[in-house]
Amino acid sequence: MLKQKILVVDDDKEIVRLLRGYLEKAGFGVLVAHDGRTAVHTLRREKPDLILLDLMLPDMDGYDITRIVRNDAALQQIPVIMLTARVEDSDKIVGLELGADDYVTKPFNPAEVVARVRAQLRAKSRLMSGGDGLEAAVYRTANIQMDTGRREVKIDGKLVELTPTEFGLLQTLLENPGFVFTRSELIERGLEQEYIGMDRTLDSHIKNLRHKIEPDPKNPTFIQTVYGIGYRLAEDK
Repeated sequence: MLKQKILVVDDDKEIVRLLRGYLEKAGFGVLVAHDGRTAVHTLRREKPDLILLDLMLPDMDGYDITRIVRNDAALQQIPVIMLTARVEDSDKIVGLELGADDYVTKPFNPAEVVARVRAQLRAKSRLMSGGDGLEAAVYRTANIQMDTGRREVKIDGKLVELTPTEFGLLQTLLENPGFVFTRSELIERGLEQEYIGMDRTLDSHIKNLRHKIEPDPKNPTFIQTVYGIGYRLAEDK
């Protein structure tokens, strides 16, 4: 069985050494880049299963690399976990809005990083298999159509590109139209991660999803906020 490949991008060689040890012990193959240009070259050549990406790099930052990944059809389904020493919410939210799937703040527990890697790979596997190992399904509501077998989402018949995280969240909502999910339920079912500390991450992913599927993202009609509780997908009337 081929090992899943993780690309670790960080100019701090001690951090790379630490993460490499934990990831290899967990059974992953590890690719390494210490600068942005090498990272992009490795991405295009190796097409890893996931990227652990430092924000601060010598030649280009993690934001630039995330833009490249999300705008390249051959790479855009690769999950991105950002590694950042920046603690401000605004910095984290920018990364999520560019298409990162998760972020980890330095200093970090490497065992937690491995857990987050596994969570993102499970979400990606769910997307690639059509959902939880079950038979592929097609969901329709209003002008949204999701085909889990083809891994496609169409709005008014036009294809919309979603990240694995966005796809997982939308699938969870489409499977349960009208059901109000608390933030913890949506994170645990849609992102397959633990709820702790994930509020802002979820809100950023929902914002991205609305920009892609809503006619007016500032006044959403499909993904509705239920204040004080969480989110729901509007039922067809």
